[in-house]
Amino acid sequence: MSKIYLDDIPLEEARNRLQKKIHASGLWRILGVDRLKLDENLIGRILAETLWARISSPHYHASAMDGFAVKSDRTHGALETAPITLQYGEDTAYLDTGDPLPEWADAVIPIENVEPLSENGGTASDPRQPNAIQVRAAVSPWTHVREMGEDMVATQLVLPQGHKLKPVDLGAAAGAGYDTLDVARKPKVAVIPTGTELVYPGEPLQAGDIIEYNSIVLAAQVMEWGGEATRIENTPDDYQRIKSEVIKAARDHDLVLLVAGSSAGSEDYSAQIVAECGELLVHGVAVRPGHPVILGMIKGEERDTPIVGVPGYPVSAALTAEIFVEPLLAKWLGRVQARPEEMTASITRKVNSPAGDDEYLRVAVGYLGDKALAAPLSRGSGVITSLVRADGLVVIPRGVQGLQAGDPVKVRLYRSRDQLRNTIFVIGSHDLTLDLLAQFLSPFQRRLTSVNVGSLGGIMAIKKGETHLAGSHLLDPASGEYNLTYIKQHIPDIPLRVVTLVGRTQGLFLAKGNPKNIQGLEDLKRQDLNFVNRQHGAGTRLLLDYHLGELGIPPEIVRGYDHEEYNHLAAAAVVASGRADCALGIEAASHALDLDFLPLYSERFDLLIPEEYARSELLAPLLDLLEDTEFRKAVAERPGYDISQMGQIVK
Repeated sequence: MSKIYLDDIPLEEARNRLQKKIHASGLWRILGVDRLKLDENLIGRILAETLWARISSPHYHASAMDGFAVKSDRTHGALETAPITLQYGEDTAYLDTGDPLPEWADAVIPIENVEPLSENGGTASDPRQPNAIQVRAAVSPWTHVREMGEDMVATQLVLPQGHKLKPVDLGAAAGAGYDTLDVARKPKVAVIPTGTELVYPGEPLQAGDIIEYNSIVLAAQVMEWGGEATRIENTPDDYQRIKSEVIKAARDHDLVLLVAGSSAGSEDYSAQIVAECGELLVHGVAVRPGHPVILGMIKGEERDTPIVGVPGYPVSAALTAEIFVEPLLAKWLGRVQARPEEMTASITRKVNSPAGDDEYLRVAVGYLGDKALAAPLSRGSGVITSLVRADGLVVIPRGVQGLQAGDPVKVRLYRSRDQLRNTIFVIGSHDLTLDLLAQFLSPFQRRLTSVNVGSLGGIMAIKKGETHLAGSHLLDPASGEYNLTYIKQHIPDIPLRVVTLVGRTQGLFLAKGNPKNIQGLEDLKRQDLNFVNRQHGAGTRLLLDYHLGELGIPPEIVRGYDHEEYNHLAAAAVVASGRADCALGIEAASHALDLDFLPLYSERFDLLIPEEYARSELLAPLLDLLEDTEFRKAVAERPGYDISQMGQIVK
């Protein structure tokens, strides 16, 4: 094979190739029209025609109140001290709200503003059928009258073509004289997952199995964008079976999404199948994540069908759909392509990016006062949780090799600005209690977003004004104190409140049953052990280095010392997978992955909060939770945590 990809072309060129081919096939338009009755099934559908009012609404002059129709000039001169009497049947008539106004009348007086009179001049027994009424204030023409066409006039524009229908739109359509509406037919999209290694959610898992959820995400995206998705049963890596499914799906659907098999491995058949069954337009797009995208057309007897070969990594799959599928569905539905709200924010750290690709960088976004910050999240194509946690995307265009900390960036938002303004930004050390805080903060309309950069990284984030608070557990060996020495060293001039979150136990994560018979940190001298470390600046890394020094163990002889992970759960996962024999971390993470745990040290984990935020309304619910019985109980139930000092102010 001379090339891994047929092409590796710029994103816009890839889009243009597909659009031109679809246009040439006569498919760059609304695919069809459904005429549906005016009911709730129309919500979310896209109008295929412009709605012009067939009738006026209201189509007659209507009383806007329960009251009496009058000719306004007959009330001129009426005063509180000199009322005017109008005879019922001659000068006035009773109307309920919505009744048509008599031709001779031009105003309505509410029933509570008149005095109904009987034949003898007393108060009428039935105020709706008096002999006469007394009026003590003049009224102007068309007072309390809904004039014909007040809402809409016949031939007036009601709703434009391409409009996404909302509940109130159905009322407007009915008022305009419609009982059915023509809406764009939902495009039919087939989603075909491929891969012998795939298993369905809930099935027993063995090494090498991968849970198939790409088709779930893609189908949900299609439905969110107005399409009708069909998830085809997973197809193993068999050329003829995949080809057969593609041909069948193309015959019955408007678009085919063929998931995985788009690279160039021995069982990656997608590009070859597209080329054999039709025309391969693109194989490889200069975009990250999502490089091995396939775009093509499947030949049919009556029409050709577009096909997108979607990369198998979940983040690549979801973003490929956003980039290529959503615009196509928008055209077929006759609606405007989705344009996410954008905002400007400052990137919180340096980002390197390949110069030849458009990169879609996932970010968490938060406000510190009026300053918006965007913190880069994991860039792995397989990290679906990075999309769950993402508040938006930053597109780094081709030719730009990265960003410097503090650079302004445009963020395409996944969330509203109101949600972002209620986001508590946490940068620093990782602890599982932060996830519990996020859960308990939800009823208070607060979101907690944490970025794991280690304790020292959190202090630097405070110094640069990039976080509301930081988690930290930095031990000073000389004094035995946590965090205060480092605060004095790095941010002595920033007014800071130091609040204890938890005490916790650090120790060694061990494989179940401790097969290597590891007895303590001194065993890291053994050359038959593989260790996994934490990143520079992490409190756990500093704790390790201190105790290695106490034991006289040079870091360079520890196998795996340079293998770094960014949080306790990630380090525990490395041990659970067998890639390492042990790691230093907190007991709760070991328990979460069903590992053995060798307790070694107790430590204090603090929250470092700049005073301006400690006094803010935003953080008030968080600080209150440190005294909350239910929250404290939830933390205490997790192994390795001590809540006796929770909420105490250290500084």
